[in-house]
Amino acid sequence: FAENLVGKGGQAEVYKGLLSNGQIIAVKRLMKKEKEKENEDRVGDFLGELGIIAHISHPNAARLLGFGIDGGLHLVLQFSPHGSLASLLFGSEESMDWKVRFKVAVGIAEGLRYLHHECHRRIIHRDIKASNILLTEDYEAQISDFGLAKWLPEKWTHHVVFPIEGTFGYLSPEYFMHGIVDEKTDVFAYGVLLLELITGRRAVDSTQQSLVIWAKPLLDAS
Repeated sequence: FAENLVGKGGQAEVYKGLLSNGQIIAVKRLMKKEKEKENEDRVGDFLGELGIIAHISHPNAARLLGFGIDGGLHLVLQFSPHGSLASLLFGSEESMDWKVRFKVAVGIAEGLRYLHHECHRRIIHRDIKASNILLTEDYEAQISDFGLAKWLPEKWTHHVVFPIEGTFGYLSPEYFMHGIVDEKTDVFAYGVLLLELITGRRAVDSTQQSLVIWAKPLLDAS
């Protein structure tokens, strides 16, 4: 398996695979925890993510092909040849063309509009960031990793969620301070992502400086 590992996070590993019909796929495998209680929580998280992503059908969102529970918890997804936006922005020697950056920005916006307004139940992703945006063969952006996503019932204006989860640098102030989750949670993170696309800087740099704090005086002066 090791040679097919294409990505790894705190909760899961992603492997490149091949179906019998020749289709290349990505297999997301949730990693086991040492404590039994944590493994039980991971099963709940897996079922929650599966329940959300199974209801999503849009060109700018990751496409679920199947799932498995034999030998672990697995999600089978469409493979993205160009990997994540983060790997292209920050891990490649070649600079992204501005037309590609614009296409990616529009694609993410279209995906968020679908999740927030066009899906049969509103979905708040809660972890929009460069490493969770995958790129297809023609650089179509796909929102991925719905592990923190929440349904937002039609009559609810927001959720109040604790503990606070997500990625520092992308967290909106109302979520970070009060646990309030709504569409604006994703819109704020998308704004940070736009700054990354425009400037080539990370949401939080090596000195732990926030891109938003760095950019605000420049935006105020313009």
